[in-house]
Amino acid sequence: MRRAIIATLVINSFLLLNSNAFATENLSKHSEKIITASPSVNNTFVNDAILPPIASWQGASEALVQSKNAPWATPFEQHGLISSPNYHDTQQWLTKLVNSSDLLQQVSIGKSPQGRDIWMLIASEEGAANAKALSGNNKPTVLVQAGIHSGEIDGKDAGMMLLRDISHGDKKALLDKVNLLFVPILSVDGHERSDEFNRVNQRGPVDMGWRTNARNLNLNRDYAKLDTLELQHMIRAINLWQPDLYIDVHVTDGIDYQYDVTFGYNVKQGYSPASFDWLENYYRPEVEAALTKQGHVPGGLVFAIDNADMSKGLSYWNPSPRFSNGYGDARHLPTILIENHSLKPFKQRVLGTYVMLEQTLKTVAKHGTKLKAAIYEDKYRTPQQLALTWQSVKQPQGWDFKGIDYSVEQSDISGANVVRWNGQPKLYPNLPLIGNTEADIITQRPKFYYIPAQWQQVIERLAIHGVRMTSLEKPKTIKAAQYQFSQPQFNAVDYEGRQRVKASSTKVKITTTLPAGTIEIATNQPLGDLAILLLEPQSADSFFQWGFFNSIFTRTEYIEDYAVEPLAAKMLAEDDNLKLEFEQALEDEAFAADPKARLRWFYQRSPYYDEQYLKYPVLRSH
Repeated sequence: MRRAIIATLVINSFLLLNSNAFATENLSKHSEKIITASPSVNNTFVNDAILPPIASWQGASEALVQSKNAPWATPFEQHGLISSPNYHDTQQWLTKLVNSSDLLQQVSIGKSPQGRDIWMLIASEEGAANAKALSGNNKPTVLVQAGIHSGEIDGKDAGMMLLRDISHGDKKALLDKVNLLFVPILSVDGHERSDEFNRVNQRGPVDMGWRTNARNLNLNRDYAKLDTLELQHMIRAINLWQPDLYIDVHVTDGIDYQYDVTFGYNVKQGYSPASFDWLENYYRPEVEAALTKQGHVPGGLVFAIDNADMSKGLSYWNPSPRFSNGYGDARHLPTILIENHSLKPFKQRVLGTYVMLEQTLKTVAKHGTKLKAAIYEDKYRTPQQLALTWQSVKQPQGWDFKGIDYSVEQSDISGANVVRWNGQPKLYPNLPLIGNTEADIITQRPKFYYIPAQWQQVIERLAIHGVRMTSLEKPKTIKAAQYQFSQPQFNAVDYEGRQRVKASSTKVKITTTLPAGTIEIATNQPLGDLAILLLEPQSADSFFQWGFFNSIFTRTEYIEDYAVEPLAAKMLAEDDNLKLEFEQALEDEAFAADPKARLRWFYQRSPYYDEQYLKYPVLRSH
């Protein structure tokens, strides 16, 4: 009842502000509730009443839209360009399309936690049905993924239109020199948690999916740790199908601005500099030119440092491997994060995505050899030093930012200052750019890592990533370095279903004999950089910091005080150096006044102490 009242208030407010009538229509149980907007206006939604003003938009890309009565009109086109089909209707339409064309195939890359198939479509000139057949045509492959955040679903509807035009229109030539893989919905369970109230800050579609999956985990925070089935399936698909370019389609939020399609990728200072050069010198100019020609306003990824004060500048983002584009950087797969602007109409965003995807195929077809060469260079450069963390610094060049004017007022509701975007275009010249592009903690590249066989979850996740590993067939004695931890700091609350941890560490040289079954990982492999970022504990997306090794912080064996006392006396009587060391320790007044600390001091130096406590089980070896 409460939601019905809220909906009525919002709709009534909207009708007072906009004279264009709309009506709701109930379709079958497999169809969505839609709102039919007057064709004379841009797409309108009930939340327009509370969002900033919007400028009218007309672009050449509108010519891509087919009549709702056309034989191969997509559900998006059939329903007035303001709604997106649910899982059932999406797959029903795509299956019909695949069955009608020799260019298309589809496969399930796996099932979701709730048992839904995650479908991927394969578009190739030869109609390849499997990865071996696709690789056999020796063409570069583009993988487009929509719906990782299923409320941000523009890529699904754009991809459906593009596949239609390739298979039944005049764009078959797009496949002459390139292959296309298309995942219309990655977070399929979140997609079905659909409602018109899910994303109040976004102009459509009418019903939007949920940001997280059925376990309330954010898939675009899971690329490193791989806790979700959806991401495990996707990474396996990447390893199997070996795309040369990976596109992850989102819708952003935050500030208002003129750009409707923004996109970004790794930074020059990151782990894939050759891929950055290709993206910056070939990809971005051609894609931005195509978008502009079609009436869109493209731009780089936009994140304000302070949403209420544009003069503070913009953030230039160097993402870590938990994110799609940061993961792509670490594994040397050029990855583009599209962030369409949430305050632009759904129709405008979908058409902008279509233009970008079409031009992507043209650009990769034209410069595919250079793209493959850049990937090869990044995979095999194996730098001897690798940055684990990054510091934020001011970038050498600013940004002439196409923004929207605003005022800051005190809110009668919250009592705080609130931004009021007024819809008027405004250029903010030469805004400062602050980016985390200066290397902070740097590690020397080890030749090998060694993981004891009992850490099965870590080994399993590395295998899913595609990291090459071998199991020792017999014991092996090595000289290695081992991290010893102190002062662990655990997050007060769980993050993404895990208790993250940081700790101070020292590296100690040891000689040890590894048992048979120990996992050996060489770092001079294509995914060597990724392995380092996952296994070095100071890396922000290491398995260590994600809590995979938290049990090493648990003490499981103890010694009673009555046993320590005579043991300590015996140790002092037998070791003059220990006696001197203890006398020096007593000079610390706090230590001297703490009986438990004094007994613990002896226990830690006794042969009874747990030698594995606070020690990282993963070893480094040169």
